[in-house]
Amino acid sequence: MTDNTYDEGRLNLPFVGICTFGKYPYADNWENIEADLAVMGAPFDCGSQFRTGSRMGPRSIREASTLFSFGHAGAYDHEDDITYLPSDTTKIVDLGDADIIHTDTVKSHENIKYGVKKILKAKAIPIVLGGDHSINIPCIEAFEKEKEFHLIQIDAHLDFVDERHGVRYGHGNPMRRASEKKFVTGMTQIGIRNVSSTARDGYEDARSRGSSIFSVRQFRNLGLSKILEVIPKNKRYYITIDIDAFDPSIAAGTGTPSHGGFYYYEVLELLDAIIQQGEVIGMDLVEVAPDYDLSFSTSTLAAQLLMNAIGRILYYKNL
Repeated sequence: MTDNTYDEGRLNLPFVGICTFGKYPYADNWENIEADLAVMGAPFDCGSQFRTGSRMGPRSIREASTLFSFGHAGAYDHEDDITYLPSDTTKIVDLGDADIIHTDTVKSHENIKYGVKKILKAKAIPIVLGGDHSINIPCIEAFEKEKEFHLIQIDAHLDFVDERHGVRYGHGNPMRRASEKKFVTGMTQIGIRNVSSTARDGYEDARSRGSSIFSVRQFRNLGLSKILEVIPKNKRYYITIDIDAFDPSIAAGTGTPSHGGFYYYEVLELLDAIIQQGEVIGMDLVEVAPDYDLSFSTSTLAAQLLMNAIGRILYYKNL
């Protein structure tokens, strides 16, 4: 029998052991984060306007991610002819979750911001698992003392509501809040479709602030290369992904599903291209609500997308 990299150490199958993201080490000391990339959960869904349940998103994504724990050999992609996430050079940790104070949006968001700032202080890339899309607000705020960046949103909804009945920090507000930050130099919003969370004046407001907006149909009609021309090259990017950007046929487990969405490879190819034309400095993936999908495929989709994106971020960062 030919020797292989599994001959030494534990086999460590997906269903064995403690359930961290990708089965990477758990780091409970946020004052001493030693990693190139750190995953943190933000299980907050009090900003939801319709179906709640995304508070269970981080837990379900972690569980699904164990399927893609590549162990000793890394993750070889025969189409790219690249081994992503090789075990000898990959430094990823799971920090667990930000502390969530039920019914207290302000304090919960402060705790999420605190965690992201600790990751940035350690010079690591933050990957945050939501939670509803309001958790993007403290994630972006954590970059207040960092260099400027371009924000890329992949989502079914524009999320550009300024204020509604006094609510400014719900899951319909994050892109509007981000647009107010001087260090956010522009925004590309992709996948926006159907009856939206934002009225006409919100779209006008977004465009007046320099946002480029594309529906799924516009994305397909224009093609990936034309979309990439709109995104400024050689810049720092923060990427926020709402799982409802995907079609409900593959992502039913979300609070506000919207038909006519993306399929897996459309988004993976978009992320791959974005990662190669700039520097990804952070990412969040939000709105996975696993209880609405008994097949568990939404959580698997989220985990698989993140693992592939993370592999590419680290690979191109180290070239």
